[in-house]
Parts: sequence; structure tokens; C-alpha cells
Amino acid sequence: MTDPENLVLEILRVLRTEIGDVKNELISLRNETREGLNRIDVRLGFVEQALASMLGVSASDRSELTALKRRIERIERRLELHNETTP
Repeated sequence: MTDPENLVLEILRVLRTEIGDVKNELISLRNETREGLNRIDVRLGFVEQALASMLGVSASDRSELTALKRRIERIERRLELHNETTP
């Protein structure tokens, strides 16, 4: 039979190998997670840019509609086309 010291050393070697394997897997998972997060950051940046652009267009459209409404109201006043139900 082997002596207890050799048995303990053998168990410690196996544990060291298994811990090394787990460590390598964790490093790999961390790298994959970082890459995934980087891709998400890039895509989120595109979404933010698109949203900002849409908001800018919306504000511009709102401004143009307000201006058109004022022009129509002026034209109606000039032509005396007042709608009696509108304030």
C-alpha cells in the first residue's frame, strides 16, 4: 500500500489540474462575455443614434406643422373663412 503522504500529494496534483481547468474556463467565459458586451455596446450606440435622429426629425416636423397651421389660420382670416365652432 502507498503511504498517506503520496496519496495526499496525488490528490493535490489532481485538484491543481482541475482548478487550472476551471480557471481556464472562467477566463474563456469572461472573454466571451466581454466580447458580447462590446457588441451590445456598439449596437446600443446605433440605436441611440437612430433614436436621436428620429427625435430631431420629429421636432422639425412639429415645428413645420405649427408654422403651416399658423399660415392656414392667417389665410382663413384673410379670406374670412372662419369656422364658427373653432375658438
